[in-house]
Amino acid sequence: MEYIFIYNVTYSSILRRTLTFEVYVLRIGHRPARDKRITTHVGLVARAFGARGMILDCRDEKVLSSLSMVCKNWGGPFHLSFTEDPYDYCIKWKNGGGEIIHLTMYGINLPLVINDIKKSCKNKLVVVGAEKVPRFYYEIADWNVAIGNQPHSEVAALAVFLLELLNGWVFRSSFENAKIKIIPSEKGKRVIKVSNDI
Repeated sequence: MEYIFIYNVTYSSILRRTLTFEVYVLRIGHRPARDKRITTHVGLVARAFGARGMILDCRDEKVLSSLSMVCKNWGGPFHLSFTEDPYDYCIKWKNGGGEIIHLTMYGINLPLVINDIKKSCKNKLVVVGAEKVPRFYYEIADWNVAIGNQPHSEVAALAVFLLELLNGWVFRSSFENAKIKIIPSEKGKRVIKVSNDI
């Protein structure tokens, strides 16, 4: 069974005009007792860098609450969901016409495959694991992609991958229904409160 929580706002017109596919992130290996912070950061990066949503492989209300608050204040869209069976989720994703990219330091380095991934019009499920990723994900993935072949953070890997896949969308992003916006400045902090309901 899958539990879905959707922020029902229109997808950014900038991204919609330039892409022929949608990107979602599947976070696997989440341990509620240990991984709340890093999994929340996976969700933050997924949202900020242009993914349409994140699916978590177990139900964790604290992660949901943290990401929900970010969406409430900083805007959407961003879809949050849980799945009790990530294997089945991946199988159904592929059967539905989508493709899977598994981020792993054992994969093929990003510069060698990114153009082929971009050329594909299929919706993309980016699998971000923790320790000891099961062989299933290596085998079902259309691409096993490495952001270098040295140990590193899955959060960093996701950021670099989405930056390249979505052509730097993070730098020209626009989130609708935002209550807070930052005005880039050389020095200091410039923050606009679009709504007093914060």
